[in-house]
Amino acid sequence: MVAPPDNAPPDNDVLWARSVHYSHSGSPGLIGVSVGVRQGEILALTGPRGSGKTTLLRCLAGHAVPEQGEIWFNSVPVHTMGALARERLRRDRFGWIGPDPRLLPELKVWENAALPLLVAGASHRTAKAAACEWLDRLDIGGFARKRPRALTRAESQRVALARALVNEPAVVFADEPTAPLHRAERALLLRTLTTAARSHEITVVLATHDEETAAVADRRVALLDGRPAGTAAAVGGPSDETPEGQAACSLSA
Repeated sequence: MVAPPDNAPPDNDVLWARSVHYSHSGSPGLIGVSVGVRQGEILALTGPRGSGKTTLLRCLAGHAVPEQGEIWFNSVPVHTMGALARERLRRDRFGWIGPDPRLLPELKVWENAALPLLVAGASHRTAKAAACEWLDRLDIGGFARKRPRALTRAESQRVALARALVNEPAVVFADEPTAPLHRAERALLLRTLTTAARSHEITVVLATHDEETAAVADRRVALLDGRPAGTAAAVGGPSDETPEGQAACSLSA
């Protein structure tokens, strides 16, 4: 992969990172990782636990600032933004779903799903209508006026997905979103996420170690020990590169 100019990402990438380094209390988390994601693309970050998937996701989403390297969103340098600007970016343009739904128990289900719109200043009428539309798509519209304690874990995870999609973000970051789910629930969640991505041209960056979850992606990027998988193998010894690693043509160190 030919490196793009220092001062701008490639024109066809909505999200782009180059030579990202990040450490956890002195221990390397990411070592020179680069990746680009196109608009409407579903990209799976794969690899075993501890490989750097969540760390890369957090850097791309502006939750964490890399110690070295660049993160760009639509030609805007996220890595140079202040904390408040990154918070606004996450609120207005990004959606996030993790393995834990993290619903607010004092709010109704529809209010939890509508939270990004309510925080952004949308009217209750507008926010509720949008939230209930996504809850209906996820077959839990009947729970809209209940509190989260009335939901199963799988139903709560659907609410979390509705919350991630409610403001029709440019990018949804999904960190092991199917980890707590049984197979049927996993299929429903992934079907809704991928359908939304296709119909609304939402970019999805999906971190997972589950093969069935990764299979919904257009492309995969494999990480190992904080590096691109092929590079990590070369550093540690003879390469054991798989077709998955070979397909990650947008990833380089």
